Order: sequence, then C-alpha cells, then structure tokens
Amino acid sequence: MVYMKNIICLYKKKGETPLACVERFKDLNKEYLDVPLTYAGRLDPMAEGLLLVLAGDERYKKEKYLNLNKVYEVEILLGIETDTYDVLGIPIMQEKKIMRNEVSDMLKRYVRTINQPYPPFSSKTVKGKPLFMWARQNKLDTIDIPGKRVTIHSIDVLNTRSISTNDVREKILKDVMSVKGDFRQDEIQEVWNSLPSRKDLFVIKIKVHCSSGTYMRSLAHNLGKDLGVGAIALSIVRAKIGNYTLRDI
Repeated sequence: MVYMKNIICLYKKKGETPLACVERFKDLNKEYLDVPLTYAGRLDPMAEGLLLVLAGDERYKKEKYLNLNKVYEVEILLGIETDTYDVLGIPIMQEKKIMRNEVSDMLKRYVRTINQPYPPFSSKTVKGKPLFMWARQNKLDTIDIPGKRVTIHSIDVLNTRSISTNDVREKILKDVMSVKGDFRQDEIQEVWNSLPSRKDLFVIKIKVHCSSGTYMRSLAHNLGKDLGVGAIALSIVRAKIGNYTLRDI
C-alpha cells in the first residue's frame, strides 16, 4: 500500500464495489476510521485492480485524478454475448465460426478517438435514472443513450487460448455468484446451464492504454459485433492510473 500526500492505492477485488473496498481498508486500518476518504474512478462489479483513494484535503482535487489515463489488462471471450457486455449479463451463444486471424486486425482499428456510448447496464444517469434501470425496465428504446469522447492510445495482444463452454461456464458462474446484491444471478445461472456444448470458444488477452472513462466491456462488445461472433469482457484488471501502478499497493 502507498500512502503519500493523502493518496492511497488499493486493490479492488472482483465482485466488490469500490465503496466496499474502501470500507474494508478502514476496517483493517483503524487510524483511518475518522479520516474522510473518496475514491477517484469507479470499477464495475466484475472488474478488479487498482483503486485510487484520496484522503483529507486531497479529496478536493478529485477531478485531476479522474482525468488520468488508464491501463487495463482484459480477457475477451469470443462466441458469447450478453446484455451487460460482461459476465454479469444474460448470455446468448453465437454460431458463426471465429476466425482468429481477423481478431488482431480488428483490434488495430480501435486505436483512435471515438464517441463511445455508455453501456446500457451502467450507472450513467439519463432523465433522472441510471441507465441500468432503463435497461431492467426494457425502456432503452425510449431514451437516447449518451456517449463520451474517449481515446484508445494502444492495444497489445498478450496471449490467446481456446476454451470450451463447460470450462467457461464454471468460471463465470463462480464469479457471478460471488457478487452481492440483485444482479439476476439465478437467471444468469439458468441460461448458462441451458447453453449447448461448444469447444471452440476463443479468449484473447489484451493490454489497453486509454483515456479516462473508456469502457473495456464496450470495447469487448464492439469487437464481437464487428466480427459477427459476439464477445464479452471475461475479466478486467486495472493495472495503472496515471503514474500509479499495482506495484504501489
């Protein structure tokens, strides 16, 4: 853990909210119980990694930290898509054959500045309600989903591997059932258990250097959509915020 000039680097666990991560830190470090803390930059429930926490007067500089560039390591599963763009959604299996040689070429096209729409299951507020509430009520077609201008500076392929439906189901259901709260866990489990067996699903692990506010699960979804095979973010690890890295934890 790094504590300098009221900046604390924490590791948010998969399935944990940023607030729960901060509370866990306070429980383990009683000297911070009465110190006001805030985190600079959210992480989705199924994402993990570096969480930047600001203490005391540093909280008033939060906007500066929110705008720092980020680095993520992301595993993308091709052959499956969900309504949340990650493992915390209802899965649909696509039947089109995955052409591995097309994946890297497609990723190169994303290294640019775009207006990236917010994922339908996100906390972005539209007309007084977060997008995930519009999605849960099946009313997304009644609103315009806003976007944010973001830049992907680089994408590097780290490794690739094949995986079967059975193996990926076991991993995903373990992750999904670890999340607290109502995230449709029972429905997700039921649909996963009904999917047909398939042995040629494909996972590609990438490192992404991007501007603040870039959604990795949207990147995964767009890759699957553009290739016509479906894709989700299987795992997301935030490895760097500005000059702060996982080594600082």
